[in-house]
Amino acid sequence: MDFYKRMELVCRQIPWGKAATYGQIALLCGRPGNARQVGYALRKDLAGAGVPAHRIVNVRGILSGAAAFEEPGLQRRLLESEGIEIVLTKKGWQIDISRDGWKNTMEEALILREEFEKRGI
Repeated sequence: MDFYKRMELVCRQIPWGKAATYGQIALLCGRPGNARQVGYALRKDLAGAGVPAHRIVNVRGILSGAAAFEEPGLQRRLLESEGIEIVLTKKGWQIDISRDGWKNTMEEALILREEFEKRGI
């Protein structure tokens, strides 16, 4: 399995105006519990150029990867440009994951799995 190639496919499926969690991406890649590996891959650009990394937040909706972006506030501005409301909390900038989170379907997960098999990843 090539986790990073799978990650690229999964991340490209996150709809405009929605955010996914690190754990959700790991699960869809077939590696539940590997949320930290998702964060590492995004910081190191291992998931491919042009992946919408700004759409990935932690399980509570906190923009925990914001420091990995080229300039402060870029992740927040990109999410806001897609209509996602962000508020400053004691833990940092946060989205309402229940409202703005990507609720992928089982059908989407199965399509991704088929694509992984087709590509041999």
